[in-house]
Amino acid sequence: MTIKIYTKVGDKGQTKQVTGHMVPKYDLQIETLGQIDELESWLGVACSSLSNANLNLATEIRYLQRKLYELQADIAVKQSHNIQDRDITVLEEKIDKLNKEVPEIKAFILPGGKQVGANLQYARTLARRAERTAIRLNDTQQPLDGPELRFMNRLSDFLFILARYANFMDGYEDVRAKF
Repeated sequence: MTIKIYTKVGDKGQTKQVTGHMVPKYDLQIETLGQIDELESWLGVACSSLSNANLNLATEIRYLQRKLYELQADIAVKQSHNIQDRDITVLEEKIDKLNKEVPEIKAFILPGGKQVGANLQYARTLARRAERTAIRLNDTQQPLDGPELRFMNRLSDFLFILARYANFMDGYEDVRAKF
């Protein structure tokens, strides 16, 4: 038996939360989940663009995609606690390790670079947008009382250094933002 992909539940601008409660598709929880989904999907684009010099980043990118899936569960299901303080520590350790691998920066740099670096820089901006929406969700509608917001903040930092590392491995030199 084939499972139908479409449900028709959202045909009138409403969607069903995990609780079964119907909300508008612009509900802050739904918006937050959608922005995390967009980030997770863009990370798939970044992974598909890996150069030979960056094939080792596939593991890191898929790790992030899985963590984002867990983050979505934590936001959608109130008793779900997948993201833990340890996940933040892991990101910090990864940031510190990669930061030692790339040239020190002494000024703001322009986002971009080679394909994978540019894709990861764009993922960083998607992470920041999702974080802003999650903060609004936390402040106005649904308290996120675990480490979700701290994880999202470290995530964009990790994507920044991951982009720099990818560009470095591809032989691209960061471009200063100011002349």
